[in-house]
Amino acid sequence: MTVRRMCALAKVSRAGFYRFPMAGSGGDAEVELRDAMQRIALEFPSYGWPRMTEELARRGWAANHKRVYRLMREDNLLCLRRRKFVATTDSAHTLPVYPNLAGARTLTGLDQLWVADITYLRLRTEFVYLAVILDAYSRRVIGWALGRTLEDTLTLQALRLALEQRRPAPGLVHHSDRGVQYASGDYTDLLRAHGIVISMSRKGNPYDNAKAESFLKTLKYEEVFREDYRDLIEAHAGIGYFLEQVYNQKRLHSALGYRPPAEFELAVRADQSAAARLLATASATQESV
Repeated sequence: MTVRRMCALAKVSRAGFYRFPMAGSGGDAEVELRDAMQRIALEFPSYGWPRMTEELARRGWAANHKRVYRLMREDNLLCLRRRKFVATTDSAHTLPVYPNLAGARTLTGLDQLWVADITYLRLRTEFVYLAVILDAYSRRVIGWALGRTLEDTLTLQALRLALEQRRPAPGLVHHSDRGVQYASGDYTDLLRAHGIVISMSRKGNPYDNAKAESFLKTLKYEEVFREDYRDLIEAHAGIGYFLEQVYNQKRLHSALGYRPPAEFELAVRADQSAAARLLATASATQESV
């Protein structure tokens, strides 16, 4: 009997027939690979097949993207529940607003453009608010604050942390929406005091601050929606761990060549140091000549 005839009688596909011997001979390896993928999916539930493939390679697994996609589909690892978001931007104020300078900038290094945003988080018994600041080049969270108020005290706390950690040179652009928290006198005065140029999104255009918006969605899908924080103290500990230890140090970012922000920044600083050494050597050679 031909294979076609046997498959027809057994009511199986020919593809299934040809895969069966391989599955039988490599069953243990397949089980181990699936286990590794499920562990990664638990750690990073919003990973699609591209990030999953890269993460497996970083952990020593050899699996091409087609195989990874097939296994994720079979194990139902491609599904992710979405939720609606609530706007926290209050731009109905009479404070000065500033033009959008972020869209026209071509970034070539760190601390050239910071993006800031604020969002709400729902706890078991209350709502709290999170303000974040990211370096737009590395996507690293460099400042954040969590509290019960939407006043500018929250955004100021995040900004002060970012300034303390990075100490940027004058000329850095700080971009945000037109919310009253970012347009307040205390906030803009602090930016100017450090030589930072102020930039704001156009009215009603969330795409102008897409990097910050994208980060907040990642935070909610991968951390907030997976937890049931009891109070502000518990939320502060959980979110702080995610931002500092998971997102900055471990989570792969497609725009960074599938590297975590901290690893990307190390590579950038190493390249800058190498370039500076080469420049110094060239200058010394010219002087000697």
